[in-house]
Amino acid sequence: MQRKDTDTPVYNAGQIEVLEGLEAVRKRPGMYIATTGSKGLHHLVNEVVDNSIDEAMAGFCDDIKVTVRADGGVAVTDNGRGIPVDIHPKYGLSGVEVALTMLHAGGKFSNKMYTVSGGLHGVGVSVVNALSARLEARVRKEGRLYAQSFSRGKPLTPLREEGAAEGTGTTIIFWPDAEIFTETTEFDSDILKNRLRELAFLTHNVTITYTDEREEPPLRKTYSYSDGLKDYIAFLNRNKGLLHPAPIIHSGRRDQTLVELALQYNDSFAENLFTYVNNIHTSEGGTHEAGFKAALTRSINDYARKAKLLKDSEANLSGEDVREGLTAVLSLKLQDPQFEGQTKPKLGNSEVRSVVDSVVGEALTTYFEENPPVARRIVEKGLQAARARMAARKARELVQRKTALGSTSLPGTLSDCSWKDPEFCEIFLVEGKSAGGSAKQGRDSKFQAILPLKGKILNVEKARLDKMLANAEIRSMITVFGTGISENFDIDKARYHKIVIMTDADVDGAHIRILLLTFFYRYMRPLLENNYVYIAQPPLFKISKGKMVRYAYEDAEMERILTEIGRDKVTIQRYKGLGEMQAEQLWDTTMDPAKRTLLQVNIDDAILADELFTVLMGDQVEPRKEYIYAHAKEVTNLDI
Repeated sequence: MQRKDTDTPVYNAGQIEVLEGLEAVRKRPGMYIATTGSKGLHHLVNEVVDNSIDEAMAGFCDDIKVTVRADGGVAVTDNGRGIPVDIHPKYGLSGVEVALTMLHAGGKFSNKMYTVSGGLHGVGVSVVNALSARLEARVRKEGRLYAQSFSRGKPLTPLREEGAAEGTGTTIIFWPDAEIFTETTEFDSDILKNRLRELAFLTHNVTITYTDEREEPPLRKTYSYSDGLKDYIAFLNRNKGLLHPAPIIHSGRRDQTLVELALQYNDSFAENLFTYVNNIHTSEGGTHEAGFKAALTRSINDYARKAKLLKDSEANLSGEDVREGLTAVLSLKLQDPQFEGQTKPKLGNSEVRSVVDSVVGEALTTYFEENPPVARRIVEKGLQAARARMAARKARELVQRKTALGSTSLPGTLSDCSWKDPEFCEIFLVEGKSAGGSAKQGRDSKFQAILPLKGKILNVEKARLDKMLANAEIRSMITVFGTGISENFDIDKARYHKIVIMTDADVDGAHIRILLLTFFYRYMRPLLENNYVYIAQPPLFKISKGKMVRYAYEDAEMERILTEIGRDKVTIQRYKGLGEMQAEQLWDTTMDPAKRTLLQVNIDDAILADELFTVLMGDQVEPRKEYIYAHAKEVTNLDI
């Protein structure tokens, strides 16, 4: 049927919008840096540093300096070859301007200039330019210094020569655009330091110096590791009891692919596997990770059979068994990696799986034959894990989620919501029956579920799966969430897309939060990675004056309110627990989506998170004492 509405706008070629230059990046920044939140902000630094690291991998750079300036900008300087300054024959612009203003412009699309590279898409530094309020490029080349200024992706000046210069290299200074990064333009020093340290481990021929000029005096850290992955493993395992003193190290090449591996077992029950391709952290794994896991499982089982540690009648150890207590770093250098997405979380090259499987399998087989005491300890740990897994099978069956969301298998302590679409449903994990009662009465039962937890859950950092599943509170959460755990975890089965930890604002409440977060990190990590976990912020004070009631969430806010309303005839109630709050008050202050404040829990750096959980919740006392001493000055109100 033909439309007769004469007011309908005509859709023709003239309606097609063409975004020129870097306008597309500013229009849709999420396509290039995934998010305009904190993670995307720090991704800008990574893109610039990766270019310097590519120079180092090519053998032209051994010194990189990263400085967070007092004015909020970031400067990255290297002693590489420097961005070309001559005129591009096709575009009639300098190499600097082409690299900084054109997408998919760079020397990394062929293998002529860079054998391997992390910045393969050619959009890194130009995207940084597009998303910066200002950017300054300085190039030292052929004894001269060249400079050019940009704003939001557009040149402010032509490339200019500024005099003599020693050596070669590039400096990029940029100030992120607050119009794009509306959440924050403040760089987190810990996130930057951890990434730079990681790059120094992976590129053992480079020295990286980090300076934070926002501190007084300026903070300086230098990262340089001559033993590369061996140093990396020692760093990752430094707070853990070791199963064998020396890491297993191997490097092997197949055709144009270099495979580097370091692994070491510790006495914990957690698996920590970090994989990289051309120094890019592939957080979602890929074909290289699959090849490593297959080779590890096969090699350990083959040795166990050969050494008669596994009987003919016994089943092979599973992949989960042989990776209990494993810390491993797998790093690949290859010419044409196929990443899924610009932020490169996963490797897709199908041929890489067999390459890694072959290299790792041969290396481990040789190592186990030459080091039987270590091989036996690894197999014995796997056998203990297998026995625990078998013991946990019955407990696991008790917490299997039924297909119907309203299944009677859900625990009786759960007060579920009536809506069934997980995207709009949220569950509050509350501390004890008293708080659970107030939350149940105060909630909106259409989309808010309540699960009271009795006491403190098990510290899973010190327990195997079988013991963990014997804990009633943990079983209840697994059943209620519906996702399963560990390798059986399926986020598509999550019954709620918001899991809110709502505990008292005291030391016990803080302990319960860290126990829950430890459980989520070790056994349900995708909940954190996909931003499903939140922490509720209940008020600390109720301030009453006549019929007026105000709530304060911190001491400073209470002081502001008292200054505003006056201190005469004021009643201040300090909440010790959520159970003291009436249902209506709990809704108004903590549960109402229109008024509440929730802190979203995410993992910006998996290595930092693993370190914190190990230090705070693990068996080693000394690292915990050191952490407390180091951070004691940050505590202003200690609840004891």
